[in-house]
Amino acid sequence: MNRLFMESGFVSLNKQGEDLCGDFFTTVADEDATTFVLSDGMGSGVKANILATLTAKILATMTANHLSIRESVYTIAQTLPVCSVRKLAYSTFTLMQVLPDWQVYLAQYDNPQAILLRQGKSVDYPTEHLTVGDKDILESRFRLQSGDVFVLMSDGVTHAGLGNLLPEGWQRQGVLEFLEEIYDPSLSAKALATQIADACRDLYLERIDDDVTVAVFRMRPRQTVNLLAGPPRDRADDEAFLGRFFSSEGAHIICGGSTAQMASRYLGRELEITDDYVDPDIPPVAHIEGVDLVTEGIVTLSRVLELAQQYTSAESIPTYWDSRSDAATRIARYLLDQATDVRFFVGRAKNPSHQSPQLHIDFSIKMSIVEKLETLLREMGKQVTVEYC
Repeated sequence: MNRLFMESGFVSLNKQGEDLCGDFFTTVADEDATTFVLSDGMGSGVKANILATLTAKILATMTANHLSIRESVYTIAQTLPVCSVRKLAYSTFTLMQVLPDWQVYLAQYDNPQAILLRQGKSVDYPTEHLTVGDKDILESRFRLQSGDVFVLMSDGVTHAGLGNLLPEGWQRQGVLEFLEEIYDPSLSAKALATQIADACRDLYLERIDDDVTVAVFRMRPRQTVNLLAGPPRDRADDEAFLGRFFSSEGAHIICGGSTAQMASRYLGRELEITDDYVDPDIPPVAHIEGVDLVTEGIVTLSRVLELAQQYTSAESIPTYWDSRSDAATRIARYLLDQATDVRFFVGRAKNPSHQSPQLHIDFSIKMSIVEKLETLLREMGKQVTVEYC
């Protein structure tokens, strides 16, 4: 397995008063390559959103199918609806295609030039000019390395503060200096995108004058997180199931009271129960020596799913993300920030305490939560396996 992983995260802020963002970010992945496109439609609101969405999806799909940038741009020009007022069909774009060996093809049209940080410092990458019709496209080819951070942005980022705090706006150089200042190799891609977007919000004095989108990519070593939820349906399988769980490299998380008791017996180590309610709605963590995290089951995992849905959206991550120590937030940080590879070990035994009609909890809820988490984690590019027993 390739020991490097490219983590990605993005945040969008809508222009003040608009329900739809005029920027659009999309990803198309297959065995050959992963293609990312950030597009910014002319104007704002519904029209801009349509232009940006069409541009990004056409570019991503055609590039993923090995068509040239010339063919893709020509198709866009023939496809985009023309504005009845301005008589133009205009959308900027930044396209990045990443091959399995981390070779990158980059095509940029009228968006602020993407920024590459290497060891926390900005470095130049090769560029060539390509003319397609009336469009001047900046092309680049280079290879990403461990520790690299790559940032794509719409001009809502570089325009932040324009006419208010900064007469000429934040500009690319200002963004670059900010990135170098806040760089921390432990910052996730989503956390870094959030910091840039939050800085834009501050520069706009909370009144966003232009759609803002920032997408961040971080090259990092692979890291596995294993999560065990529920005992096997057949008790005879307990030992073999736990053996596979504990022999898997990486961090180990156990969810569920009966699951924790089973692991305690298997390891021959005491299960320590606490009553420290960090969050009154989330049951407290427990402790077993040698296990990274032990939590309650359904209630905690339901909150983990909520956090994952927010994290993978275009929203900024919550301000409490790094400071909260409740069980659900800790699991979410393991799965979303730390893990590149996630292995779910899901037992099919039904918990008798969950069958009460008054509790509205049943076995299918756990299965549904795991399936939804699996989908979200895969959409983030993580390698996910699920073993049922």
